[in-house]
Amino acid sequence: MHPPVPPDLHYTAEHEWIRVEGDVVRVGITAYAQDQLGDIVYVDLPDEGAALERGQSFGEIESTKSVSDLYAPVSGSIVARNAALDEAPERINSDPYGDGWIVTIAPSHPEQIDDLLDATTYEGLLA
Repeated sequence: MHPPVPPDLHYTAEHEWIRVEGDVVRVGITAYAQDQLGDIVYVDLPDEGAALERGQSFGEIESTKSVSDLYAPVSGSIVARNAALDEAPERINSDPYGDGWIVTIAPSHPEQIDDLLDATTYEGLLA
């Protein structure tokens, strides 16, 4: 059984979530992803202002088990990075949909959000 999937978010097949917040999107990894990774010990994130293309790797997340790439769910530029993760990367384990957010992106092509998975489709991927 997998952790609950919040119905109000968008998802990627790479197990990232996206919350639309006005003209930016907040990005994190799903509860399923952090559960699969195990204890997260380090997150490597780009600087604010970095330009991203959808599908491009933009950082890494390291756990006691493995290192995984983070992929941009939409094209755009980094507006904010969660600096709290520098000192406390375990926030992703304890609150993946809240304090464990990773970056916010100003999408250059907001219509790409429509291409992402809804909660029902993402749950089907986990089944």
